[in-house]
Amino acid sequence: MSEAAELEKAATPGPAIAVRDEEEHLNPEFIAAVEAAIQANDGDALGALAADLHEADTGDLLETLETEDRAAFVRLLGDDFDYTALTEIDEAVRLQLLEDLPHDVIAEGLEDLDSDDAVYILEDLDEDDQAAILEELPYADRAQLQKALDYPEDSAGRRMQSEFIAVAPFWTVGQTIDYMREARDLPDSFYEIYVVDPAFKLLGSVHLDKILRTKRKEKVTSIMQESRQAVLATEDQEEVARRFERYNLVSSAVVDENDRLVGVLTVDDIVDVIQEEAEEDLRALAGVGDEEISDSVVTIARSRLAWLVVNLGTAVLASVVIALFEDTIEAMVALAVLMPIVASMGGNAGTQTMTVAVRGIATQELSARNMMRVLNREILVSALNGVVLALLIGLTAWLWFASPGLGVVIAGAIVINMLFAGLSGLLIPIALDKVGADPAIASSVFVTTVTDIVGFFAFLGIAALWFGLPL
Repeated sequence: MSEAAELEKAATPGPAIAVRDEEEHLNPEFIAAVEAAIQANDGDALGALAADLHEADTGDLLETLETEDRAAFVRLLGDDFDYTALTEIDEAVRLQLLEDLPHDVIAEGLEDLDSDDAVYILEDLDEDDQAAILEELPYADRAQLQKALDYPEDSAGRRMQSEFIAVAPFWTVGQTIDYMREARDLPDSFYEIYVVDPAFKLLGSVHLDKILRTKRKEKVTSIMQESRQAVLATEDQEEVARRFERYNLVSSAVVDENDRLVGVLTVDDIVDVIQEEAEEDLRALAGVGDEEISDSVVTIARSRLAWLVVNLGTAVLASVVIALFEDTIEAMVALAVLMPIVASMGGNAGTQTMTVAVRGIATQELSARNMMRVLNREILVSALNGVVLALLIGLTAWLWFASPGLGVVIAGAIVINMLFAGLSGLLIPIALDKVGADPAIASSVFVTTVTDIVGFFAFLGIAALWFGLPL
């Protein structure tokens, strides 16, 4: 059988293939069928397989496909491709795919999206590509998206949906219901009706359940809730997410500096924000920046190198401390064997405290009001853990080297280093936050440096004094 015939046979629709396997990964058989349809340039077969997929499944599929197959996948699906799927994939994959698609094709796909999803797709492109795609859109859509893109990055204005329902304060409930039934340009989903004055200043909001439970003749102002949780369009998205969490919001109006209603934020957008911010802090703690799993080798290496160079510098500082006790180590080789234990225990304890501190700062749970209480708690925790570990390690060193004195030395060093680990793990993130630095990014380097230097100095210094070794 020829290669063309094999591709045609593989691409021919057959029995339905499960999209995901038992472990919720994309089914290899399904991926193979999609790839075969793409290779055969068979839009009908591909449509039968992927046209009705949820955007999350489509996003996973795009990430799985080879780079050269992604644009073909979009082209073959045509109008059946849901561009919302581009919000579900890594930035590197999205940018590569957008580069391979004509600007007019992208613009046509964005027309069917909510404004917040369209902005999410456009915001990472360079200005020239943004302008070229926007130029292909109708004027109203272009102006709407451009206004959102003009807001600062990571602001509520970038995340908001510009489609919403706003009514005049003199409207009745019946008028509002009739409007929602008859209007053609309503959002796909919404939770509140907003009440605005003639200047479009926000007066309040009405939940849909109240609309449905109220008699038609009632004015919306009689059941309106004054909007106390309106979000400023320039407000940072992390602050907005914290407000949603604090007040259990499902949606919130977004206003400009003149209190005019410009958009709405919904909880699905905020869930994405919370996930992004958590991932950003986690990557920052590990020193991997905004790295994505789909990034190239060169991009990942460049992203990690700067952080590794910084860590190299701190490691040199720790080595300098060891060099000060070179004669001490030569006189008792057992010290070299036990040194890593002291440094490692301090580093682990410091990282534990630092992680709690960084989270407390990020969630605003750690403040000047409760800092002393938390500090006292960390000192007591460090002392308690230090004593327990000192007994275990001290006894081990005593039995290992048949030297009770060595057990006492390492036990004392462990207690000292654990105390410094607790203090530095809490105070360093607080200090970095006070000077405007991101504690998630910078804390780990300083904390491990402190615990390494203090651990080596305490252990070797106590050993030199206890055994009368040369310094």
